Amino acid sequence: MAVRASREIVIDAPPEAVLDALADVESVPVWSPIHKDAHVVDRYDDGRPRRVKVTIRMFGFLDHEILEYHWGRDWVVWDADRTAQQHAQHVEYTLAREGDATRVRFDVTVEPSAPLPQFLVKRAKKTVLAAATEGLRRFVLNGKASAAPG
Repeated sequence: MAVRASREIVIDAPPEAVLDALADVESVPVWSPIHKDAHVVDRYDDGRPRRVKVTIRMFGFLDHEILEYHWGRDWVVWDADRTAQQHAQHVEYTLAREGDATRVRFDVTVEPSAPLPQFLVKRAKKTVLAAATEGLRRFVLNGKASAAPG
């Protein structure tokens, strides 16, 4: 059964800065505690990541994913190939300018490869949503050196 979660936040930075932070995929482990490694496999002609290999660890489970990215003017989407821990994963970041700030909507859908207890699903949602939004906010506002999750 698919697990879905979403959250909206406002980041005091223009959408371009948020998209640039999301495109800096090799820095994701700096601001997301669940990501242990990330590197670009290949890029689009404009330099944005197309395929990215990531290693994640959550609640003692380690997984290696290949993500396929697609970029728009105010959004980024990625899908993961099937792994040992999941049948499918779809993630969307949608950005909307609000004055000098950006409203960021994060949506994730994951289809685990095995049924999970509800308490674990609830904890996983909380962990992923915090990393994907608050971690991103710290990274955008403070830069690489001070964005490490605390």
